[in-house]
Amino acid sequence: MKRRTFIKEAAVGGMALGLAPRWLAAGPAVGRAAAPDIALVEGASPYAITKEALAALGGMSAFVGRGDKVVIKPNIGWDRTPEMAACTNPEVVKALVELAQEAGAKSVIVIDNTTNQARRCYIRSGIQEAVKQAGGTMLFVDEQHRVRKMPLGGTWLKEWDVVLDVVEADKIINVPIAKHHSLCKVTLGMKNWLGGIGGARNQLHQRIDEAVVDLAAFFKPALTVLDAYRILVRNGPQGGRISDTELRETVVAGADAAAVETMGASLFGYTPAEVPHLRMARDRGLGRIDVEELNIEKRKI
Repeated sequence: MKRRTFIKEAAVGGMALGLAPRWLAAGPAVGRAAAPDIALVEGASPYAITKEALAALGGMSAFVGRGDKVVIKPNIGWDRTPEMAACTNPEVVKALVELAQEAGAKSVIVIDNTTNQARRCYIRSGIQEAVKQAGGTMLFVDEQHRVRKMPLGGTWLKEWDVVLDVVEADKIINVPIAKHHSLCKVTLGMKNWLGGIGGARNQLHQRIDEAVVDLAAFFKPALTVLDAYRILVRNGPQGGRISDTELRETVVAGADAAAVETMGASLFGYTPAEVPHLRMARDRGLGRIDVEELNIEKRKI
């Protein structure tokens, strides 16, 4: 049974109430034993380093199968241009859409539940045009018809309103941007899942570290690609001035979401011990944060 078929039937029939979040996960791809845990690529082109990172991991076909319905989940939360580093770089998204199609995906959808007005965010971020050029499909979150309360099975979040277009995918690719966050130090891949849910999301800030780990355990992507081409080092998560950003010309990618998250935190000088949600993620079995033990392939182009 396809992942999206299972979730649709489970939500309609109420089956999901008795199932752990692992049923919603894409699961690890097969045949990647020789690939590195993490690919870290530096270079002047965000498009080129994204493609190089996937090549280092064995290619997109290691994560996406022929006929898959793929959802790419960038951060498009803010009405900002790419130079402001508040949203995922459009060239990173473009490269991933193209690679998923080349791997044989049946459809490639890009979606985010934005904080600012969605139509402005999609256009001003440059992501809408990039997805159009790549031949993908962009969807807006329909809170009335395409958001449904589902059990999350989290330690704190037991249930929440979830965007069905995300969870009904066969494979999810999480594409956050690395940013400073005034509340939880950094916002990377795990906090990016707030764009995959509906409801009163500001309530989650009460216990933000637990919330993002619960969401990460629920969505569990097949692949995480962290955009660190230009990062937001101050006044996150939305910034507003180019002086708040730093050019790092880096992309970090891997199947282990916690490992990618740890590498992202290190860009801001944080160790896992200093980021509560990283330790929680490790304890929940969401991945590794012992960077020194990981097989990291670094390339510069």
